[in-house]
Amino acid sequence: MIPKKIIQKCKRIKLVITDVDGVLTDGGMYFSEKGELLKKFNTRDGMAIELLHKFSIKSIFLTRENSKIVKARARKVRVDGCYVNIKRKEIMLPKICKKFNVKPNNIAYIGDDVNDLKIMELVGFSGSTADSTKEAKSVSDFICKTKGGHGALREFVDLILSANGFN
Repeated sequence: MIPKKIIQKCKRIKLVITDVDGVLTDGGMYFSEKGELLKKFNTRDGMAIELLHKFSIKSIFLTRENSKIVKARARKVRVDGCYVNIKRKEIMLPKICKKFNVKPNNIAYIGDDVNDLKIMELVGFSGSTADSTKEAKSVSDFICKTKGGHGALREFVDLILSANGFN
């Protein structure tokens, strides 16, 4: 059973933002002398984006890394926005709100580490992965049972959709 406070927060959500490394991936990075080579994404998280769109909820990738791989994944799953090389994620919030015509309390954010804390505190509903830092968990409205890279975004999205009666 979903707690009433979480249901109330989820009912306002019109846009979901996810961090990439540590949420959509397990946080591992494969490098060669030429730079980043590979990232592993979970198919369930891709389906989470599709489900959001089915119910007219927008989606965004927001990452500190400047990654061509993230941009390619964003195109593949058709997220509504992909912001890379963002060192201070909270600075993007007003721009995102304006572009997508939403207020911070209409946004859900899932992250896993200290660079996610400030934006997590500013949005309407925040989540973290099972293997997030204790700091990220401490500011989360919801802590997934799933680790990053193993479908944590899907768990987070399923909760939002379920709280809204979208099954």
